[in-house]
Amino acid sequence: MKYVPDTSVLIDGRITKLIEAGELKGATIIVPEAVVSELEAQANQGREIGFKGLNELKALAEQKRLGEIDLTYVGRRPTVDEIKLASVGEIDAMIRMVAVENGATFVTSDIVQSEVARAKGLDVMYLQPEKEEERPLLLNHFFTANTMSVFLKENVPPRAKRGSISKLRLVKIRKTPMTEKEMREIAADIIDHAKSHARAFIELERRGATIVQLGSIRIAIARPPFSDGIEITAVRPIAKVKLNDYKFADELKSRLSESTRGIMIAGPPGSGKSTLAQSVAEFLSSQEFIVKTMESPRDLQVPDEITQYTALEGDMAKTADILLLVRPDYTVYDEVRKTADFKTFADMRLAGVGMVGVVHTTRAIDALQRLIGRVEFGIIPQVVDTVIFLQKGEIEIVYDVHFAVKVPSGMTEADLARPVIEVRDFETKKVEYEIYLFSRQVVVMEVGPATQRTVKPTWKFAAREIEKEVDKYAKEPVKVEVLSDTRANVYVSDRDISHVIGKGGKNIDKIEDALGIDIDVLEMHEEPRKKIKEPEKERESKLTVKADVELSDKHVIITSDAQSGDIVDVLIDDAYLFTATIGRGGEIKVTKGTNIANRIVDALDQGQPIMVRSA
Repeated sequence: MKYVPDTSVLIDGRITKLIEAGELKGATIIVPEAVVSELEAQANQGREIGFKGLNELKALAEQKRLGEIDLTYVGRRPTVDEIKLASVGEIDAMIRMVAVENGATFVTSDIVQSEVARAKGLDVMYLQPEKEEERPLLLNHFFTANTMSVFLKENVPPRAKRGSISKLRLVKIRKTPMTEKEMREIAADIIDHAKSHARAFIELERRGATIVQLGSIRIAIARPPFSDGIEITAVRPIAKVKLNDYKFADELKSRLSESTRGIMIAGPPGSGKSTLAQSVAEFLSSQEFIVKTMESPRDLQVPDEITQYTALEGDMAKTADILLLVRPDYTVYDEVRKTADFKTFADMRLAGVGMVGVVHTTRAIDALQRLIGRVEFGIIPQVVDTVIFLQKGEIEIVYDVHFAVKVPSGMTEADLARPVIEVRDFETKKVEYEIYLFSRQVVVMEVGPATQRTVKPTWKFAAREIEKEVDKYAKEPVKVEVLSDTRANVYVSDRDISHVIGKGGKNIDKIEDALGIDIDVLEMHEEPRKKIKEPEKERESKLTVKADVELSDKHVIITSDAQSGDIVDVLIDDAYLFTATIGRGGEIKVTKGTNIANRIVDALDQGQPIMVRSA
């Protein structure tokens, strides 16, 4: 008898099993070159199914060597155009044609393929996909009751993180390193389970990377060319926690129940953010809210009543479009990382959906700072009104986020009132931070007792701005003394007074108009305080580095090594241009068409470097 297997049964290893069982002993196995090409392509992309299919071909070759079967390869490899049409059945048609031309029985575990082949008049052997519910997962050998994650890599001894959430230790499981053969066997076993178990699935498959969810275990398989060797990372929750087990449980339950909220659950990796998100989702569902999740991969352990969605066609914005039609009361978004994630989160929240986002941060305030520049400043409190920050599995602090129009702390002039986002401690009700616009820059100011009584942080910022403007006219060092929110003294050398004031006061008027502050220009010897370090020397001690500049459709983008939130000076050569706050990714964006953007573009055309200096 002649048999033509398709890709599905080779990946399953079913032909070898039939031979060993004696059902195909002495048969002629005809393998289409189109099948070999498909398996080769899968393996080249680092996909486990490709390697499994090639291993089955090697096993068939061994059966031929033992005289159990006759094995032959026929047909031709598909063309580029045929490969492009693989998704609509072009390769499947080539495989069936080999069965027709050789008068062979077509063997498949693909129900669609079997039905099409029968419709074409072929003899078909349909092998229903096997389910192996009882076979233990090889990976389980590395887990114990208190193991949260396992790290396997070829040529490296296996390691695991064990203990409680508050105290995890990285330990070696054994002294001998993992071999390539072991790694391939474990990876193949994981894929088998993902295909045969009801609560398991392949979440993502890319060139060199596969993400699998097996019950509560999330597994990442990496292989060359994506990684420098085969690596398997498996993570599972080690604690099932109810919302009642957390600090502020009663207050949070009341807050969640009274109306839909915008909540960010923040903390460093391994702090228990997803565990809390699961607890929140379960509580909301018990309170008769309709709850959905947005996850990629889907690894939250939630009741069946909560439907878990992933990125539709690889895009969470498309998932959000579907959810807005479904209209859940609450959606848990795990994890919010990229700009597109924050925008999707904001869109859903502004549409009236309660949102619970999970975000990686090292400080509680960073959860709000990551919204700056991605969401309109004035709607941040509408998008996120609560921040919950965790450390080692416990809630460390909860912030209330409010919007007010007031004079920011540290300012005294009533006419400086402006929109301010107040970040209050949930427990004490005291304002911890204020976020507002000052001189076209977003300021995130920590507010403490000292700040409220004596320190005026914005004066330091204003002094730097005044100094930069005066430096354009003064040749020698200057000293700025801010007296109030609207007045300042500037001390310059007697030789620079006329230059700073300008003819008819033109220069100083220009500075006052630009900064909105009244300035008195005095000689340096009139400065009433002790002499301090000269500004020029201070500037020389500050780090100045060359920046990279890119031009997009709407912005001039300046990139440096400075950290997000740092205040820096931007210079053309050594000439001061403006002061800015570093955004995410070390970027400063300047809108095209503005005077500053035009000056930067002109400087680039003339070969002048753009520099960034710590302010």
